[in-house]
Amino acid sequence: MQTYPSSDLYDTNKSIMKLVSEGFSFKREEAKEKDIYIQFINYEDVSKNIFKIINQLEIVGFEKRIPDGIVYINGLPLVVLEFKSAIREDATIYDAYVQITTRYKRDIPELFKYNAICIISDGVNSKAGSFFAPYEFFYAWRKITGNEIEVDGIASMHSMIQGMFNQKRLIDIIHNFIYMPDKSKKEEKILCRYPQYYATKKLYENIKKHQKPKGDGKGGTYFGATGCGKSLIMLYLTRMLMKSIDFSSPTIVLITDRTDLDTQLGQQFINAKSFIGDNEVVSVESREDLRVRLKGRDSGGVFLTTIHKFTEDLEILSQRTNIICISDEAHRSQVNLEQKIKIDKDGVKKNYGFAKYLHDSLPNATYVGFTGTPIDATLEVFGGIVDSYTMNESVRDEITVRIVYEGRAARVLLDNKKLIEIEKYYEECEKDGANEYQIEQSKKATTNMNIIIGDPNRLKAVAKDFVEHYEKRVKEKGTIKGKAMFVASSRFIAYKLFKEIIALRPLWNEKKVSDDELDLSDKERKKILPLEKIKMIMTRNKDDEKDLYEILGTKEYRKTLDTQFKNEKSNFKIAIVVDMWLTGFDVPFLDTIYIDKPIQKHSLIQTISRVNRKYGAKNKGLVVDYIGIKTAMNKALKDFSTIDSQNFEDINDSVIVVRDHLDLLAKLFYKFDTNKYFNGSSQEQLECLNTASEFAQGTKEIETRFMYFVKRLKMAFDICCGSEGLTQREKDYIYFYLAVRSIIFKLTKGNAPDTTMMNKKVQEMVKEALLSDGVEEIFKLGSEGEAQIDIFDEDYINKINKIKLPNTKIKLLQELLSKALKEFKKVNKIKAIDFSKKFSSLVEKYNERKEQDVLQSEVLEEFAEEIVTLYYGLRDEKESFGDMGIDFEEKAFYDILKSIAHKFDFEYPEDKLIHLACEVKKVVDDKTKYTDWNHRNDVKAELKVDLILLLTDNGYPPITQDEAFKEIFEQAENFKKYNG
Repeated sequence: MQTYPSSDLYDTNKSIMKLVSEGFSFKREEAKEKDIYIQFINYEDVSKNIFKIINQLEIVGFEKRIPDGIVYINGLPLVVLEFKSAIREDATIYDAYVQITTRYKRDIPELFKYNAICIISDGVNSKAGSFFAPYEFFYAWRKITGNEIEVDGIASMHSMIQGMFNQKRLIDIIHNFIYMPDKSKKEEKILCRYPQYYATKKLYENIKKHQKPKGDGKGGTYFGATGCGKSLIMLYLTRMLMKSIDFSSPTIVLITDRTDLDTQLGQQFINAKSFIGDNEVVSVESREDLRVRLKGRDSGGVFLTTIHKFTEDLEILSQRTNIICISDEAHRSQVNLEQKIKIDKDGVKKNYGFAKYLHDSLPNATYVGFTGTPIDATLEVFGGIVDSYTMNESVRDEITVRIVYEGRAARVLLDNKKLIEIEKYYEECEKDGANEYQIEQSKKATTNMNIIIGDPNRLKAVAKDFVEHYEKRVKEKGTIKGKAMFVASSRFIAYKLFKEIIALRPLWNEKKVSDDELDLSDKERKKILPLEKIKMIMTRNKDDEKDLYEILGTKEYRKTLDTQFKNEKSNFKIAIVVDMWLTGFDVPFLDTIYIDKPIQKHSLIQTISRVNRKYGAKNKGLVVDYIGIKTAMNKALKDFSTIDSQNFEDINDSVIVVRDHLDLLAKLFYKFDTNKYFNGSSQEQLECLNTASEFAQGTKEIETRFMYFVKRLKMAFDICCGSEGLTQREKDYIYFYLAVRSIIFKLTKGNAPDTTMMNKKVQEMVKEALLSDGVEEIFKLGSEGEAQIDIFDEDYINKINKIKLPNTKIKLLQELLSKALKEFKKVNKIKAIDFSKKFSSLVEKYNERKEQDVLQSEVLEEFAEEIVTLYYGLRDEKESFGDMGIDFEEKAFYDILKSIAHKFDFEYPEDKLIHLACEVKKVVDDKTKYTDWNHRNDVKAELKVDLILLLTDNGYPPITQDEAFKEIFEQAENFKKYNG
């Protein structure tokens, strides 16, 4: 080892680290004698190694230097520690970093030929990193065993000593968790961080436990937020699996759901053959290519592929059990196991999602899922969450920056007269024979229609506000490099917005190399192409109008735009996107994202994570909201910041619901023969479906029950579609009922319009009803945007009260009270109706105010005060049950009984009323335990009899009993619907 020169420190360290980690074969002089395998460290038996730490050792090189600490293992100086005083403010942890990487590197390079890890500390903060890493890639080790809450400050020094410097853990890190690529243009050496180490270890043990044939093949799910180093965990895990005798040198199949992700992962893994310990690391071109490579192979090999290569070819690729499939982005196409039924003139055709073909091709493999946004289906396919790294941890570890929210509400008002016209139009459609299910779907579609978001006047207002907001941030140096992303709701809207922006700022559409103020070197000029400041990033559509088609360009052109946007000096600053670049697209200096698209849950987390990458002086990422995603964002941040298996619905609960509804549907269909659907030809299957749809429409009651049951069945099945708890027979019947429902849904009578026709007509009517009222900045919540505000929180209404624009204030107060009423109605229907009447009266009064009062601030303030008063009244009513010694559901029944007594003008003592309300709840709870209680006439009859007997026994007047039953039934149905 002494023959390796310190003059080329990186290559020398790389060679020695390989010797330390892998050992080497010592060839004997006598050819007949076996080579001796020599290891510098005994990785199997930790006790056989000698650990020493030396304090203040004088080392003479080009100069004499005295490192604070050196850890020797079997005589090798593998860890260097440098400390700064905890009580001197001018002695920083950064000074310790500079001392090691500058002074020691220059004066005693011989020491660092053998260095595996460097530790720097100022007594309060302690960090570990590679000798060749920049300062920002030194990190704290915040956990000891990997199962605790991470710690900060002085406590993190103890967690590093007890965690990283546990003897067994330290040599494991040296053995498996220090990665140096085979080839590199820079001095690259990557030491694992604590979340990567513990995740790898936990996944390894879980795979071992679940490996077939003894296990179920579900190796587990890893949830890692932005900054977790997902690809490195995959790399460390692959090495551990390859080196382990437990798996007999397994074959690893790495699966992504996008070609660009496959390319990124492929480049990293192909450049890590030495680290992995296998020269066969290949990106496969096709399913056939993978088949050829697996044929006759009993072990080894790492193959990268996309999920889409597993098409309808059902031939088994391998029966082996030592194949490990590692799936990246395991929340999308990698979990779609369900069947799809396609009906055409030739009959019924059945196919499955990509994941189904993958699992059928490698039936005995073990599947591991990596995702930044897990969903229920992820856990069912890959198994429970083995380990996680949340967004909060990422920010604390300084891997990512905090996300700040700024709400800029694009206020859109609707002309009520036009809405009445729309309602009448739907009534006419129903009279003409339009299907009620299609009308229901059309109403849902048009309430969230892109036509509202894409209203021309609204887009003008959004474009104007965006331009002014962006330019203000650039002028005030609020953005690092001026890079911004705008997320539009659709391709059509994105193009309209683009044209509005260009109309305001024509210069943004002129090609330039970079900002005029930038001085570029010749090398930089060669890398940067002349481009417009703002570009749309979307795929071409053959039906696009000529200008849009030419602007979008080819797939190769989009790759060029990708590279140019990632160049901080390029003139290309603003990207308008719809779906592309919202996942797996990392631009560290991107710090602003404008969102004008309704996004939910995991998609929203992926989207806002575009701006939380760490870069230089960047300390936050800004999310500018034009659509109203704040509540959804708060919920998603909360869910994905405290992730564990309890965050997700229990799959078994969904399986039970599915079985319940299959049983209910079987009873509806007990006279119908399904034999031809399951055993007949494609044409016979189609005929059977048509006959079944006719059967389901036998009476209106049967049709209503059928459609309701199948709707509930589908909601539950979406969660547990991959569950092994459901038999194939049960799944076949699910797809059968779904196909029948689809046929009934599509039926219309005569010339009645279908959903598409209704949508088109209503879109035009909605467009006429829209009145865009500009864009106003509503709240600047700053970091408070990370916490959801209760609508009854005093702080919420105080923020609204500070708004100076009276009409905006009243609109927000109306929205606030409307939301509060909606939530209250879920608990207490009859009281909510009382408050709703008062609210409607106020709104009517506001809308019908005299012309001379329209701009009178006193009149507007009076309206605002009345709404606030009603709001506080509702809040007090919501909490009133507590003073009565009953719960909120009992209070709802109390209010019903009291209102009826008032209506029929009779006295009933207060104490008896409270007692009777409690007894009513007991009767209701007894009958509502059945899944479909509110659809079963026998249960409703029993409930009515029990209630009448209860009312009679308690002296509640008989004249009121029918009305009491009706109100109590509706309250119970309403409450159970929203509160389970």
